[in-house]
Amino acid sequence: MWRLVGTALITVLLAACQQAPSEHWQLTDIQGHMPDLEFALTSDEDKPVTAADFKGDTTLLYFGYTHCPDVCPLTMAHLHVVMQKLGPLAEHVRILFVSVDPARDTPQQLHDYVRAFDSHALGLTGSPAAIEALSKRYRAAYSRDPSNSQGDYEVAHSSGIYLFDRQGHARLLATPADSQDALVHDLTALIQSQEK
Repeated sequence: MWRLVGTALITVLLAACQQAPSEHWQLTDIQGHMPDLEFALTSDEDKPVTAADFKGDTTLLYFGYTHCPDVCPLTMAHLHVVMQKLGPLAEHVRILFVSVDPARDTPQQLHDYVRAFDSHALGLTGSPAAIEALSKRYRAAYSRDPSNSQGDYEVAHSSGIYLFDRQGHARLLATPADSQDALVHDLTALIQSQEK
């Protein structure tokens, strides 16, 4: 029995040694801990879209909203620089910005917002129930703060950036605190590992 365990262990170690550098992630590895990319929402072009529309692309999923005063614009600017650093590889990447404020974020407003940051970004909206279901699927949290006297409000939300491979499998989790170089490294490795 121990010989079988030893043989199995050696096989695993050899396989690990033969894996591409793509397995040396700088971001958090969530493979096997998060479900595949799956949704049915409305795009910022006011068209129905599903996760299947992005098969073949490496996809970044981020929950935010266009009235966000700080973390959303900073994160989108951060991702724009990452796309620039990726160079030609950026053509294989899509940024999906899912609004957690569907009451205010119309498709047109989302379109203007995300495209102001990067041409690889697409805004997504849907019913409150659909947004809530998607956020729960990836354990993302958000809550609306009380409105002020002008009727304005903020939405508190988590800031994780979920990375999915070309088949829609959840692979990595980033935060706005992760460096641009770490994102570029792991996106490059993820894209190149799927080209083999």
